[in-house]
Amino acid sequence: MRYLLLVLSMLLLPATSARADVNVSVAIAIPGVSIGINVPAYPRLVRVPGYPVYYDPAIRLNLFFYDGLYWVFQSDRWYVSSWYNGPWDLVDPYDVPAYILLVPVRYYRVPPPYFHGWRVDAPPRWDTHWGREWQDRRKDWEHPDRRVAPPPAPLPSYQRKYSGKSYPRELEQQRSIRTERYRYEPREAVTQKHYQKQHPQGGAPGQQKKRDERGQDHR
Repeated sequence: MRYLLLVLSMLLLPATSARADVNVSVAIAIPGVSIGINVPAYPRLVRVPGYPVYYDPAIRLNLFFYDGLYWVFQSDRWYVSSWYNGPWDLVDPYDVPAYILLVPVRYYRVPPPYFHGWRVDAPPRWDTHWGREWQDRRKDWEHPDRRVAPPPAPLPSYQRKYSGKSYPRELEQQRSIRTERYRYEPREAVTQKHYQKQHPQGGAPGQQKKRDERGQDHR
């Protein structure tokens, strides 16, 4: 019911734009399709200090890179993709990785209005915003074991050469290019799930160690 109301409310909102080179509009999220975001070129990804997460400080979009995938926060929803301009899959709020949720408020380039008044050097108050049921299911989201924090995934800089008309729109083409140029596979369960959804022939996550031993090409 909550998602139905969100979809209905989204349909009543006018389309908006972020900046000249990044267009954002409202759209219903269907797995594996556009959500109205247009990022015309490979983002300038910078590490969030102290976190295995990257963001683009110049773009007018809440875009992050973590565990080998891109994450976007728009219209109170999280989306994920293996390529910087989608297509995107909707992520259930209960499944968003902790290290994405922990990114401080100041790194959101287009913070929603309810962020106002929250500390910029602290994570958004997701527990307050998403309510008691979310709190009960994500009790430890603010306290992951930093001793076993994953190293940041290598940046998919090979995507830099694919922009504009050369950007691969078909999932099959994206899978082929990524398999050839980027051997990293997600480590977290939710990122594995979405990776396998977009790359069903990409191999099981358990193959990561073997591929790492053979070497990687992230260029």
